[in-house]
Amino acid sequence: MRNDGHPAGSWYAETAAVHLPDLPPPQGQVRTGVCIVGAGFTGLGAALALARAGVPVLVLEQARVGSGASGRNGGQVHPGHRQEAEWLEARVGRDVTRRLWDMAEAGRAHLAGLVADVAPEAGYRPGLVTARHRPGGEAEDARHVEHLARAYDYPHLSLLSREALAEELGTDVYHGGFRDDGGGHLHSLNLALGLARAVLAAGGVICEGAPALSWSRRGGGIEVATPTARITCDRLVLTGDGYMTAIAGSARDRVMPINNFVLVTEPLGARADRILRSGAAAADTRFVVNYFRKTDDGRLLFGGGETYRQTYPADLAGYVRRSLLKIYPDLADMGITHAWGGSVGVTLNRTPLVAAPAPGVTLAAGYSGQGVMLAPYVGHLLGREAAGDAAASEALGALRRLPAPAFPGGRWLRRPLTIAGLTWYALRDRL
Repeated sequence: MRNDGHPAGSWYAETAAVHLPDLPPPQGQVRTGVCIVGAGFTGLGAALALARAGVPVLVLEQARVGSGASGRNGGQVHPGHRQEAEWLEARVGRDVTRRLWDMAEAGRAHLAGLVADVAPEAGYRPGLVTARHRPGGEAEDARHVEHLARAYDYPHLSLLSREALAEELGTDVYHGGFRDDGGGHLHSLNLALGLARAVLAAGGVICEGAPALSWSRRGGGIEVATPTARITCDRLVLTGDGYMTAIAGSARDRVMPINNFVLVTEPLGARADRILRSGAAAADTRFVVNYFRKTDDGRLLFGGGETYRQTYPADLAGYVRRSLLKIYPDLADMGITHAWGGSVGVTLNRTPLVAAPAPGVTLAAGYSGQGVMLAPYVGHLLGREAAGDAAASEALGALRRLPAPAFPGGRWLRRPLTIAGLTWYALRDRL
């Protein structure tokens, strides 16, 4: 799905509290230290680290700052990684998994610092509930909570019985779960715009409407071509997640864009007191996840449903509303004021892709729905690495060890094969 800017119907764009100056595309011959492709969480996190280190940095954004997944997502802050620690342990071992967990915890602290320092308008709210959509998982939930507390020193999870969960969420369709006091939710576009504001204040350059068309070696440096300029740089950082273009080369075979959709209701009024009583966000355990949270003005922001083709449903609000009413049928009379869609990049293993496709070139994408917490910090580490920080490079090494296979089928068959597989898993949600 092409990204020309913030989507029509976006509650985030309508309520954005951070306003940037004009950011025109570059012109002619431009020289910088590091060129970054993509002004989302990863690219802006890298740019801020570089600008604060005194390294000249220029960010190319094909559309608008935060107009990709960073400014369209559900705003949920999930600690850890998309795959649980037990899954990672079985594939990369306990030591690497512990390094990954510690990196994610550093990312959680980094995000808190960003909200306090550069984007208070993001309005972080604590609390994240995981709701089990099938019965019979109490023992598994208990093992997960105990394992994170014992093996990873993470005491923030607490089990919720079916009755306690129903009291918290205001619906009885789920079968129990747990609360994570280390998670939370925020206004994701305000976070992206706040990051951009800080990059500009630190001396970085951001250019909107500036797609990166190609890159090539020129002498001892790298040249990046846009429709209006040639940028010469020492290092290149490629981001973009589900909106990566051909400039990413073969990395696109390892990241698949999936469309996801969000709606926002009119203010809930008195009903707000019984839905998400503690103010936490919630997500369920379906393969096609339903996720929801209340906004500061008492609306329900609800995400549900996904598609795997390059087109959106004709009626976005109606498409998501069907999932909403399965959880909250008594909201059938509630008006929908906003609805939009966007693409998120997923990998085959649902673990981030961090790669170095060529000397002086780094790439990060494929957060698989975990980007609000992970992407700004991965970007920060990429920026520190580009500035010569060996500790940042070592931290990124754990991510680079994660298996990141290409989707099967090659360039021509991977999409139909992936659609078939994902559709099967989505159908399992209904069984």
